[in-house]
Amino acid sequence: MHKTKPLRKVLNEALRWLARCPPDFQEVQQALDGIIKDGKRAGEILGRIRALVNKAPVQKERLDINQAILEAVALTRSEVQRNGITPQTQLQPTLPPVLGDRIQLQQVVLNFILNAVEATSGVDPYRRNVVISTAKDSNGAIVAVRDSGVGLDTDSADHLFQPFYTTKASGRGMGLSICRSIIEAHGGRVVAARNVDAGATFQFTLPVQQAREPEVGRRPSS
Repeated sequence: MHKTKPLRKVLNEALRWLARCPPDFQEVQQALDGIIKDGKRAGEILGRIRALVNKAPVQKERLDINQAILEAVALTRSEVQRNGITPQTQLQPTLPPVLGDRIQLQQVVLNFILNAVEATSGVDPYRRNVVISTAKDSNGAIVAVRDSGVGLDTDSADHLFQPFYTTKASGRGMGLSICRSIIEAHGGRVVAARNVDAGATFQFTLPVQQAREPEVGRRPSS
């Protein structure tokens, strides 16, 4: 799943700012605030995964999936740019809200984005491209992450979301399996497919919240 900025690196930066003459206390404060924020988020992520493993009910709330995606993209920005990629977003502005756990759904998006970045590392820099998009069809809200990387073979696409299956030399095969469990717990579906031109697309579909119809003949309360 998603990795935050290494704690040792942040602490080394803070020590370097303190060693300046005069010390840069503002930068140190920002670094410490970042550590606290990352620690809080890491705790929330572990709590959600533990609840998922224990099959506890999902903590659902009515949320704007586009906004949740933008927050996830912001968390990956440094990692994406370090690999020479400028992520693109194509978000449908009129997308209805979904009912779900913001932290869990963001973890799925983060996982898809970081996998896409890793997939594009094997192609020429000028061909590296990652697009995060949303749309709506009769099944609900669609969230897709498309990359221009090395793509998938047919056998991999059929097994990617199974536990302990991985195409990575050092992978454990749990990230995408957890993603599938999260989406299915939200009543959705997750798929992966090889693009016709290059790369692959990972996407999931979630039920949307329909607008409530006004009750006919009911008088407004006074």
